[in-house]
Amino acid sequence: MKARDLRCRRVGSRSWLTAQRAMRHLPIRRFLYALYEARLRRAIERRSVPRHVGIILDGNRRHGQSVGISDPDALYDLGANKLDDVLDWCADLKIPAVTLWVFSPDNLRRSPREVSGIFSAIERKLTALAGDPRIHSRRVRVRAIGDLTLVPESTVNAIKTAEAATRTHDAMDLNIAVAYGGREEIVGAVKSALGDMAAGGATISDAIARLSPDLIARHLYTAGLPDPDLIVRTSGEIRLSGFLLWQSVHSEFYFSDVNWPAFRRVDFLRAVRAYQDRQRRFGL
Repeated sequence: MKARDLRCRRVGSRSWLTAQRAMRHLPIRRFLYALYEARLRRAIERRSVPRHVGIILDGNRRHGQSVGISDPDALYDLGANKLDDVLDWCADLKIPAVTLWVFSPDNLRRSPREVSGIFSAIERKLTALAGDPRIHSRRVRVRAIGDLTLVPESTVNAIKTAEAATRTHDAMDLNIAVAYGGREEIVGAVKSALGDMAAGGATISDAIARLSPDLIARHLYTAGLPDPDLIVRTSGEIRLSGFLLWQSVHSEFYFSDVNWPAFRRVDFLRAVRAYQDRQRRFGL
């Protein structure tokens, strides 16, 4: 046998042994993670949980690079399917409202292939939600927030189908922020408030005098919901990028290094525990 072949066999044997040892330890690691999750869950149950959680779904492309997925449809389907896990986690903790930012107007500057992949994934997930028995048994109301004039007609139709199918549900609110921008939301709310006052006969001076934070809040996409207590961003980026700018004035922030498709229950529980550990002052 040639020396090179012998070396390759030895290297292959070492690799095989290393893999076998890793496999033997895998159940132990899973068991320890399960214990850790259970401990976190028990600790969280004893304290108040957020009424509204906002999540910035970031890191899809980086996750794809790490696992060798480049097809946009396959990649963004992974991120969209993570929504099912989030609903399970929120239902388990009895969190009544969650807002997920899936697409911003800035994302329209990405390649047409990627933009198409994102919208296709949104359509498939919304269509699935409309007929999902878990959505109906949990009475989850699905709504889209954002500028739907920027969204393809097929995506708008999927949004309308999911909203119509869940319109009467009242146990949990699921907001899908698509083509959503925080500055655009505030401008739209101010325009809507002024328009209503003008329709009622108010002069410009009267409208300016009556304009207030409470009035603007009633014209936001999230009107009727509590402001988010906790906002989570995945992938290690430490910025809001315009997410719920008005509503987040007193929110607590949690930034996770984990890319969105790899985000786990234990990561979500850590975010909730970090929120519970904060002393909220609300500006006082």
